[in-house]
Amino acid sequence: MSNYHIKNLEEYYQIYRKSTRDPENFWSEVAEEHFLWRRKWDQVLQWDFEKPEVKWFEGAKLNITENCIDRHLLTKGDKTAILWEPNDPAEDAQHISYQELYQRVNRFANVLKSKGIKMGDRVCIYLPMIPELAISVLACARIGAIHSVVFAGFSSTALSTRINDASCKMVITSDGSYRGSKTIDLKGIVDEALEKCECVESVLVAKRINSDIDMKEGRDHWLQPLLDKADDQCQPEVMDAEDPLFILYTSGSTGTPKGMLHTCGGYMVYTAYTFKNIFQYKDQEVYWCTADIGWITGHSYIVYGPLANGATTLMFEGVPSYPDFGRFWEIVEKHKVNQFYTAPTAIRALAKEKLDYVNKYDLSSLKVLGTVGEPINEEAWHWYNDNVGKGQAPIVDTWWQTETGGIMISPIPYATPTIPTYATLPLPGVQLALMDEKGEEIKGNLVSGRLCVKFPWPSMARTIWGNHERYRDTYFSAFKGKYFTGDGAMRDAVGYYRITGRVDDVVIVSGHNLGTAPIEDAINEHPAVAESAIVGFPHEVKGNALYGFIILKEVGETRDRANLRKEINQQITEHIGPIAKLDKIQFVPGLPKTRSGKIMRRILRKIASDDTSNLGDISTLLNPEVVRQIMDEKID
Repeated sequence: MSNYHIKNLEEYYQIYRKSTRDPENFWSEVAEEHFLWRRKWDQVLQWDFEKPEVKWFEGAKLNITENCIDRHLLTKGDKTAILWEPNDPAEDAQHISYQELYQRVNRFANVLKSKGIKMGDRVCIYLPMIPELAISVLACARIGAIHSVVFAGFSSTALSTRINDASCKMVITSDGSYRGSKTIDLKGIVDEALEKCECVESVLVAKRINSDIDMKEGRDHWLQPLLDKADDQCQPEVMDAEDPLFILYTSGSTGTPKGMLHTCGGYMVYTAYTFKNIFQYKDQEVYWCTADIGWITGHSYIVYGPLANGATTLMFEGVPSYPDFGRFWEIVEKHKVNQFYTAPTAIRALAKEKLDYVNKYDLSSLKVLGTVGEPINEEAWHWYNDNVGKGQAPIVDTWWQTETGGIMISPIPYATPTIPTYATLPLPGVQLALMDEKGEEIKGNLVSGRLCVKFPWPSMARTIWGNHERYRDTYFSAFKGKYFTGDGAMRDAVGYYRITGRVDDVVIVSGHNLGTAPIEDAINEHPAVAESAIVGFPHEVKGNALYGFIILKEVGETRDRANLRKEINQQITEHIGPIAKLDKIQFVPGLPKTRSGKIMRRILRKIASDDTSNLGDISTLLNPEVVRQIMDEKID
């Protein structure tokens, strides 16, 4: 039996038991059998959750790009590594083979070195979803530079904050980007950001939209001429397993971003292992994750996980609504995509449109469907299963975080029986605990609590860049000796996990703890509702009451709003009970979301509580304009 590839439920349980009885031996076998090491480790694991400090494969030497590229050249040199689909369907897709990727990464790495970038230097990457984004990430890893990718939709303020926090020496960007029918002046945003950044010495600029831009002499350089002159051979830097690989910023609850630091060895082993099992990838298949590489999903499951397995990974520059709402499905048919991984927020948006956009395309190549970013609600799950997978492609509802580096809870397709809204079972090596408010572990099934992890896993973030105290306080102070995820969860009769939302999304109403996720699921089953978000607000009698922000499916929904409010509360009463009814229901045009699709409930709580004096930086939101609309139409 291979530890690396789980094929059925019985095998899952056998491997899981082995991984928890002797985690060090389990991960040692996986690492030794499936990866290329320059030197083997002295010790598999050293850990102390009190400090907290975790080290995996200490003393081992490797370069992650040798595992993602070089080792595939003899057997898969001509195979497509990256399949790039541009924003405009009229533009040709690019098929970048492993051999071509090797040469392009080496050239880029040599350009970085020519500009003084060396091992340990931080490089900020602010690029659209073009091949240069993946190639620049790998080029940094090739020479041991630490990459910090910032999503190319963030404002100049958000960009400068992240550049300064990591003291980045270089920024890699492009003249601009396409987003559907629009173009965005990325170089202008970078120029504005760099007015507040003294640490940046050079800027590399890729051409994408061929716009006229300002180039600052001595600092700014066009990328292509430098690549044309660069050698296509670059020896990879030999890294320690615990050397930093990248910093990736995630929003903090206070609005201050946290630079999560991930390291080379354990991250590589875990992302490759989880990719192989959760997507059941086989050679010659085409895998597509629709995320942006600016997010952890893109790092782990567009770049490192797939390439470490020698996969063909599809990168998409555009948006699901351009040139129309059939774009995702047109790409699936065009490239015969086998695994498709996207966000529930995208599924809900597409489910609002006519089914003609789905039905006109041949989706029979799909073998596995996945969701990421938030728990998927039941209505969206059924729409996805029925209309995209046609009941033939299992849905893997994956739970994980920027901090965890890789997927922690997920069905194994064709092995784990799925239930809508349930992430199901932990991956091998992931030891979960549900904790009560007193800090005691809740044993058994049919229970709910705060979701923690009680044993290290290889891909976990090692610290917050420059602030280990914040790392300890945020993740390890709530429950002694355990990593606290910040999420609540329930465990059903067979041990399946369902994420019930952030613990700070639990509202105490008249002494009852009410999780917002089940209430939102009940609301979303109403035929007129597209999406909802529930928050608490102060109430003289109840302590807290519930405020619902609800998007209707039809912009021109003509039904009486008072009747709709009654129907929604009746739906909640039937599903959960009258205690969960909403005191206020506001119909809104949209919800404030991060670019990865997560609802910013912190902002909604402030609006519901009439505390809008300090909303923090909302420029990083996907739709900052919607905040003002919600505030203007707030219910008193």
